[in-house]
Amino acid sequence: MFRVNSTPRQNWKKLADEYGFGFHTMYGEPYWDESAYYQFTLKQIEQHIETPTEELYQMCLEVVNHVVKDEYWLKRFQIPQTRWQGILDSWTKCEPSLYSRLDLAYNGSDNAKLYENNADTPTSVFETGFWQWVWLEEMVNNGKIRQDADQFNLLQDLLINRFKELGHRFSGKMLYFSCCQDTEEDRGTVQYMEDCAKEAGLLSSFVFIEDIGVDAQGQFTDRQNRVINWIFKLYPWEFMFDEEYEKCLDTANINWMEPMWKSMMSNKALLPMLWKLFPHHPNLLASYFADDPASKNLNNFVVKPLFSREGANISIFLDGKETMVVDGPYGEEGMIIQAYHPLPKFSDNYTLIGSWLVNDKAAGISIREDTSLITQNLSRYLPHIILE
Repeated sequence: MFRVNSTPRQNWKKLADEYGFGFHTMYGEPYWDESAYYQFTLKQIEQHIETPTEELYQMCLEVVNHVVKDEYWLKRFQIPQTRWQGILDSWTKCEPSLYSRLDLAYNGSDNAKLYENNADTPTSVFETGFWQWVWLEEMVNNGKIRQDADQFNLLQDLLINRFKELGHRFSGKMLYFSCCQDTEEDRGTVQYMEDCAKEAGLLSSFVFIEDIGVDAQGQFTDRQNRVINWIFKLYPWEFMFDEEYEKCLDTANINWMEPMWKSMMSNKALLPMLWKLFPHHPNLLASYFADDPASKNLNNFVVKPLFSREGANISIFLDGKETMVVDGPYGEEGMIIQAYHPLPKFSDNYTLIGSWLVNDKAAGISIREDTSLITQNLSRYLPHIILE
């Protein structure tokens, strides 16, 4: 695994705009960055990323099965008591999941280490499943990269196939797609997911989160007062649990993507539970709830809120002293402590790998890099190739 400097395509911004990738630059800073790419061997992809990704995901499912049946752990996960039965029902009914993304630290040789599981509302799916593949095809066709170069990228095909499977299960239902207003990146993500659903032959519609209503029967509705029976929402479950309409989650006859049981996986309490059930697993970092006396054995560690996103409110402690902290709105819900394992550094950049799954199967990778040890919302996205 190494970082290769590359000359950006002259027309890439124009092409990105044509494809609806309007958030390639955010706040005047590059988000998509093709001035370099990362190169892997097939062995690195198959043995060091793909195989452990699927194993880790199965371990996460074991945690869910353990937690949803135990009131003590549901409390530790800060799940409102009013939602315990709904989450258990969602799990026992095997409500189907669509996708997830594991964030991994991997340097090309050592075991990949799990940082967290983005299991509820993972973004950068368009950049991964479509745009970086377009980049590879153009680079190969222009002779900039060898003809035998490949990419670990089955994401779009697997998403379309999964939508087809779900279409048979929910035959005849309109699939709604939703995100918050004034979020260009989220809107682009949801538009891409809707395009994949349409490619799979599904009927679809879009509604902003803010425009979803509730009728007299406690059913969720769109702006035309049509009942929503099936919806992909890019809106976290922990936010929904805190909304006024929370009680309607019991009355609404609706199929959610992601299902309610995914709220267990996107919660960083998952990490100490993984360590508890699978101690010293080669792809895990020692992790504890903040009040666990065992956490005192860690001299170098990272503090993470249970519901933190995009690196918000994360702190790094070295030799017991705080050396880095990111501001944000999270933390009151509680913290976990994870052993410090820094991201690998290539040139001046710290590199994080996002390993995607669709229906439990490894589907591809995304790469984010930053000059900071903590990957955040504006960290750059770089493409990758596989080459022997």
